[in-house]
Amino acid sequence: MISFTVRMTFSQDDRDEIGDALRGLAAASRQEPGCVTYVAHTVVGDPDTVVIYEQYADDAAADAHRQSAHFKKYAVGVLYQRMRERLREDLKALA
Repeated sequence: MISFTVRMTFSQDDRDEIGDALRGLAAASRQEPGCVTYVAHTVVGDPDTVVIYEQYADDAAADAHRQSAHFKKYAVGVLYQRMRERLREDLKALA
């Protein structure tokens, strides 16, 4: 199992566009065969910071996600263009 979080910050002016992109990306990602979990969050008290929690069955599924048309449309085409900062944290399950 592959698990990680992606934390991104955006300008308040982009909040509506980012929300729309995240809803589209999450809905499409959850339909991928190897996607176990894909949940986008805003941080309480900081609505311009987004944290996405993702889980995939294996490396191939995570790679397929990054090659998908919806990833290119929403992540590359919108989120990456508007983000101010980005941090990915790979996770290792304890149990």
